[in-house]
Order: sequence, then structure tokens, then C-alpha cells
Amino acid sequence: MSASDCTGRFAPSPTGQLHVGNLRTALLAWLVARSAGARFLVRVEDLDRLRVRPSVKEAQLADLRAIGLDWDGPVVRQSERMELYEDAIGRLDAEGLLYPCYCTRREIQAAASAPHGISVADRYPGTCRELTRTGRAEREAAGRPPALRVRAEGTRLSFEDRLMGRREGEPDDFVVRRNDGAPSYQLAVVVDDAAQGIGEVVRGADLVDSTPRQILLCRLLGLPVPRYAHVPLVLGPDGQRLAKRHGAVTLADRAAVGEGPGEVLGWMARSLGLAEPGEKVSAADLLPRFDPEKLPREPTVLSPEA
Repeated sequence: MSASDCTGRFAPSPTGQLHVGNLRTALLAWLVARSAGARFLVRVEDLDRLRVRPSVKEAQLADLRAIGLDWDGPVVRQSERMELYEDAIGRLDAEGLLYPCYCTRREIQAAASAPHGISVADRYPGTCRELTRTGRAEREAAGRPPALRVRAEGTRLSFEDRLMGRREGEPDDFVVRRNDGAPSYQLAVVVDDAAQGIGEVVRGADLVDSTPRQILLCRLLGLPVPRYAHVPLVLGPDGQRLAKRHGAVTLADRAAVGEGPGEVLGWMARSLGLAEPGEKVSAADLLPRFDPEKLPREPTVLSPEA
């Protein structure tokens, strides 16, 4: 496998400070790419105009640098790549693979009967799939701007995840353009990964269920499908996904209790089996020790005394 096949990336959304779980995922993505002699890129996913905070972007990049990560080339911003997304949407539409959807989230929740393990709010029951021209006109006359959904056609897809093993799923008719005109995360991430030559996507295990949707889009758009490694999450002491309510979870929080970035990096390294208790390490120190096949498969709990 060539280094170019292992090009990796970290793609935060500038909606809030990175917590140590986010930073540990970034460290893993960096280690996977750099240990293979590959490029590592940073992409800012700033399409959610209502939640994006411009000042957060620089703070996130500063946190990545503080734990010793570097990257190749300029940081890419999704908000500057709209033409790429619109081109992809246009290609799908020209092939008859999209349809307008006028449903609200509440209507979807009321209509959907979700399979086990899939959120009702996230799985679309196909309400607008066969709307007539008259039905569409009525909804537009009522002032409902449509989203655009993919005709998934009940395709069942499987893939081999480096850490989670064989996974499969049946994508629903998911959104590629929201009703406010913005491209969806699913569409943008597929277009960007292909355009940037990403060979291996390393990200949190909470995103594994979206992978079949993205593989389907790759196939429909004729794009290469990257390899995937969904890494275990960092949890709070209550066993839930790490969040602000768990206390000192960001670099700034940890600094306020007397812990510097090097100590946070040390905790992350120990949680991955890459450092001994009390050992001081740099990100570069971890490269010769790193073996993706030996990574833990279970979540890590951030205890108050971590």
C-alpha cells in the first residue's frame, strides 16, 4: 500500500471547543497517516451557518498544534467549496437520483417506524418519494422549501472497518441538500474526501452508522471509496459521550486545573497503550510505538482525576 493510499484527515466543525475525546481522535488520525508516511490534512466543516462560531476555528487549530500535531498544506474550509457540492448535486439530479422532500422533522418522527438501533429522527420513511406534481405544488404554495433526498432504492451495503470489523447497513433516502439550500454533511464529506485524495478515514465510532450512506454516494458519483477506521470514544464518568457537563474536558479547562497540553497528551497516549504512567511524551515519540492493529476496541472513560 502506497503512502498516498493512506492520506488522512481531521475535520472538526467550528461550533465549540475541542474536548479531549476530539483531540484523541485527531491524534489517532495523525498517527495512522504519519506512521504510513502519508499526508495528513485538516478540513474545517463550517456549513452549519447557524451554529458556526468564526473565533472557534483558530482556537481548534491552536489546540491541535498544542498537542504536537502538524498538517500538510493550507486548512480547507467547506464554506469555500460550494461549487464542488453543487456540481455533485447537479450530477445526481441529472441522473434522476434525487427528489424534493417537504417533511418537517416532527412529521418524519410521527411517520417513521425505525429498525432496531437506528434513530427515528434519522431514518426517513419515504413520505415524499412518490409525490405527484400536484402534491409538490401544494406544498410549495404553502411556503415549504424542499430538501433534496437520494433515492437509495433499499441498497444494502457492507464494508470492513479496521477496528470494528465487518459492518453493513441499508441507507434510507437521506438528505443531500437541506431545505435552507446548504449541502448536507453526508454529501460534503464524500465530495471533499474524494477531492482531497483521502485514502483512510479515521473518526469516532459514533459516525459508523453514516458510512453506508457515504459509500452509496461514492458509488453514485463514481468516486473512490476510502477505507474506514472508527475509533472508540472517550466517555464521561457516567458512561455517556464526553460533553461540557463532565467538567474539565477541553485543553483550556485542563489548564485551569494546572494541567498542560503535554500532560493531556500523556493521558491520551496511556489510554491508547502508547505510554507508561508518568511518562512524558511528544506526539512524535508515539510514532515508532504505534501499531493500528493493537489499538483498544472499547471506549475509554475520562475520570475526574485523569
